Amino acid sequence: VYPAAPLQVWEDCTDTEMTLHWIYKNIEIELFCQTEVVHPDDKVELHNGSVADSWRITVRGLRPHTEYTARVRCGAAKHFWRWSEWSQPLTARTKEGTPSGKLDIWREITPVLGGRNVTLFWKQTPSFQANGKIISYEVTLEKIEDGSQPESISFPSVYNSTKIFVDNHSYRISVMAKNNVNFSLPSILIISRATDNSRKLLFCSFLGTEELKEGQVNGTDDGIFLSWEPRSIYDSYIIDWCNFPRLQPCDLQWKRFGPNISSAVISSAAFVPGVRYKFHIYGSVANRASLLEKKIGYLKELPPHLDPIVRKVDLTYNSVTLSWDSYLTNESEPGFVRGYHVYVSPIQGNCNLKGSKKHILSDESELCKYTIENPEEKRYTVKHLMPNTKYKIVVKAFTGGGETPIVNFRYIDTPYNSSMLYFIFLLVIVPTLVAAICHWKMKWVKEWCCPVIPSPNKSKVLSFKEFKMDSEKVLKINDCLPDVLAVDSNADAHKL
Repeated sequence: VYPAAPLQVWEDCTDTEMTLHWIYKNIEIELFCQTEVVHPDDKVELHNGSVADSWRITVRGLRPHTEYTARVRCGAAKHFWRWSEWSQPLTARTKEGTPSGKLDIWREITPVLGGRNVTLFWKQTPSFQANGKIISYEVTLEKIEDGSQPESISFPSVYNSTKIFVDNHSYRISVMAKNNVNFSLPSILIISRATDNSRKLLFCSFLGTEELKEGQVNGTDDGIFLSWEPRSIYDSYIIDWCNFPRLQPCDLQWKRFGPNISSAVISSAAFVPGVRYKFHIYGSVANRASLLEKKIGYLKELPPHLDPIVRKVDLTYNSVTLSWDSYLTNESEPGFVRGYHVYVSPIQGNCNLKGSKKHILSDESELCKYTIENPEEKRYTVKHLMPNTKYKIVVKAFTGGGETPIVNFRYIDTPYNSSMLYFIFLLVIVPTLVAAICHWKMKWVKEWCCPVIPSPNKSKVLSFKEFKMDSEKVLKINDCLPDVLAVDSNADAHKL
């Protein structure tokens, strides 16, 4: 024979134990019983009872404030044949217990005049067990130097942060979670005394400057990869960042790492391409944290929003010099500007300038491409152009995500080659001009270059007929009006 299913099953629970009770009617044989317990994660455990306690079974090692499902079956202790049917399942919850583990707490410190604003954050870690319903969080603030009485503030369970003001002394801050039974162990954070260096940081923040230089990091398929230089003095490292850096509040997040870790991939469902995220890396020892490094990076870089604005164009017959404004590299940019590309092409024909690379557009037109890998450069000269030629030109900024498509060009016209014009002027224009003048003043030129020697026979002065000597005309002195009279000797002058 085998018994029927147990009747009237009920439970009696503590925070870690559950005792199941049942009764049988008209059963006078010894029974051996077994209970089945189903955990919240659907794990199934079987617990055997004893013949002496055939009317109850105690299950131990349960979690506080946790719901379990249990049922019972029995069989004959002697001459066992088979188990009875299972009883109706019973759902029971263990009682609340003291929270186990500690909360994970972090802070954000903003220096202000006269002290600091400390924004305190807390969250439950995987190792933390509430063991009940959290009803409040207890924050205790204690000044370390003068040993004054600690101040405690209680916050409802819906809170996970608070902002407090502290002066420039060092403080010990602890946070505990409380349920209906007790408090958890305190999580402790020490705010160090404000030093001259921290005041210098405050002054730098007023000026809008950063003392610690930000290093650039790269995104991966799994998140944003960070690495830092490990220091043996720290027992842990903390990295914090904002999930939504363009909003206020920015949803500050943090993650802790062991002392032997020097790199990590930070991932978040809130990370999106084209948004710049800032990371702070801290080293912690004895609950005191110190800022070690700053990093900025993108999950994925996107092309720049705008092209550089070209303000000045200087032309020669074979070159063009472009000058553009400083490119904005603020937090709104979708990527780190790595440099610039300058594209040039003549309106007619293809481009094959020396020192350039060929770039093919979507319409299969060709451009000459020059790459400037210095993002601080704001000037570039394109050489080896042809004089008296029309070109199209554009300057594009590029990031790790590339650049925007080329749409708008700037058009330029190179002037004539002045030295060539001068040579042509000397070689062609001047001789032509001289020839034209010579042709215009031909008679004057002829007389100036080849003057005509007068013939005495054609002179009007020698037109008289009365004086002849040997068939030659004789000049009559009185008919001449000389300009100058030259006397060869005084004797001849006397005779005259």
